[in-house]
Amino acid sequence: MLARRTLLMLLSGSALAGCQTTGLDATLQQVLAGAAGAGALSDGEIAAGLKEALNVGTARVVTQVGRHGGYFDDPAIRIPLPDDLRRVHEVLEPLGLGRHTAEVEETMNRAAERAAPEAREVFWQAIAELTIDDVRGIWKGPDDAATRYFRGKMTPRLTDRYTPIVLDALSAVGAVRAWDRMMANYEAVPFVPDVKTDLTRYAVRGSLDGLFHYVGREEAAIRRDPAKRTTELLRRVFGAVA
Repeated sequence: MLARRTLLMLLSGSALAGCQTTGLDATLQQVLAGAAGAGALSDGEIAAGLKEALNVGTARVVTQVGRHGGYFDDPAIRIPLPDDLRRVHEVLEPLGLGRHTAEVEETMNRAAERAAPEAREVFWQAIAELTIDDVRGIWKGPDDAATRYFRGKMTPRLTDRYTPIVLDALSAVGAVRAWDRMMANYEAVPFVPDVKTDLTRYAVRGSLDGLFHYVGREEAAIRRDPAKRTTELLRRVFGAVA
């Protein structure tokens, strides 16, 4: 039994951590098909089912938020102006200059859309690193158990990956020019308070919040909605905890 579980875990980790189909995938499916007739779910089946769900779900989310408008056109995850810049907007709007703060808000969201594809590889790595204890805890946990795990484990890694990309993207989509225009108009108004916002850090944090918002929704959907379990393995693994 131990050898069989070990084989299943090795096969599942190798086959599902990557993005291309290999001959090993077919072997995995044969092994799992044989295990399915054994009754109780094995650790290997649980690991394979959970990893399949997480790979599919996170890839779908990255594609969704990484398209043009994935953040800016979605009220659920659109990154708003930080508090300092809302005050700037309140100063500029009555002067007919609110377009400058609106431009900064849009470019922040465009930068988040550009950075989103970087999350795919980080998710795959985190999924491949799941231990059997992690798998068991997530499988039996609440609807957002995997999302909480990812947020805790991946946030430092994603922040490191996102920061230079968001910084470059902010420049590429015109945020720096928009910022300079906004601040030139704002600072021309007498007696206004200083602005201390770190736009890059704020945009990175907002990007990750939006990403994990939809990862949580995908996870809950697979757990709750049988129609989202698109393979026999997902139906068997998640049906067992429904």
